[in-house]
Amino acid sequence: MTNKYSVIIPKTVKTEIDEIISFYYVEKEDYAFKIFENFINRIDSLKEFPERGRVVPELEKNNILEYREIIESYWRIIYRIERNQVVIYTLIDGRRNVEEILIKRLRAKFA
Repeated sequence: MTNKYSVIIPKTVKTEIDEIISFYYVEKEDYAFKIFENFINRIDSLKEFPERGRVVPELEKNNILEYREIIESYWRIIYRIERNQVVIYTLIDGRRNVEEILIKRLRAKFA
């Protein structure tokens, strides 16, 4: 029997999702809905199998091992497992400089 985890999506991540969907909605409404549905399905899948995501490679090389990710199309859904919860940390377009973005966000979080 698998453990059930609750998934926490902070307001900042909801805003990120809204921005992504809004960007695509202008040109490709159907695609925007598909992206949204895929994000939700991938995030929901973490309720049963959060360990399946890999450790974020850019953080791993800096010895930061508590963040994991799953991939959805161009986006990397980065999260952390905390007891019986999965906290979504961010969604990042994988075509960007992910390492720079993550290190900057972690520094701001702990400053």
